[in-house]
Amino acid sequence: MTGLAFSLGGKTALVTGAGQGIGAAIATRFAEAGARVVAANRTVEQARALAASLVKRGLDVAAEPFADLSRTGLTKLVERVAREGLDILVHNAGSCPWAGLEEMSEEVLDAALDVNLRACFWLTQAAIPHFRARGEGRILVTSSVTGPRAAMVRAAHYAAAKAGVNGFIRAAALELACDRITVNGVEPGFIAKPGRGELGGAETMARIAGYIPLGAMGEADDVAYAMLYLASPQAKYVTGQTIVVDGGALLPETGYAMDATRRAS
Repeated sequence: MTGLAFSLGGKTALVTGAGQGIGAAIATRFAEAGARVVAANRTVEQARALAASLVKRGLDVAAEPFADLSRTGLTKLVERVAREGLDILVHNAGSCPWAGLEEMSEEVLDAALDVNLRACFWLTQAAIPHFRARGEGRILVTSSVTGPRAAMVRAAHYAAAKAGVNGFIRAAALELACDRITVNGVEPGFIAKPGRGELGGAETMARIAGYIPLGAMGEADDVAYAMLYLASPQAKYVTGQTIVVDGGALLPETGYAMDATRRAS
């Protein structure tokens, strides 16, 4: 905890989707920065294992289930955490059940919208009174470059949800600024993490890395440290913004442009 530029000492953070990957990295870095962290995850056993490993290091981390995505369920989650205070809300949980437009069912569309977008509304709505009572608050959301800036085949539902997340960030930031509640997000590109499904194979990951200017897929910590800044006192004058963390993947117009750049270097 010493030597960190961004301190969260005395703060309590709720992090959803904190069982593995980006969420686990966010929970870990926030706890190392001095925050009391509540890791919420749909597979609660993963959150409990993470919490136990961090508690062994002397960090203050607890686990909560994140299974009920209804307005009532998410309100109850926030209320449980806020009994001991709540300063930072990080909605990181997300899902992309791949489906083409022709084959997409209502269940698949609803699942993508529920976790990626609707949860932003219900978690934020529940957190506002607690932030207002404390005189300030931080709301952070893991968005994506897919939707706001790029597209992927068989991910229209996910893209629509993440584009909605960015709209939510801007509108909520404007509405809540008078209460000193900031709302920001991070847009990850290709991050190497568990659960990538079709994109998780070594050969596929290597091929993707070839189209990224920095030459590799990102790490979960690359997103976590951006979140740490946005949660910190140093980001008190930043709201309604997103930080793109993609290794420069959005810079070239085409894969051909990347090949030409490498040949010229």
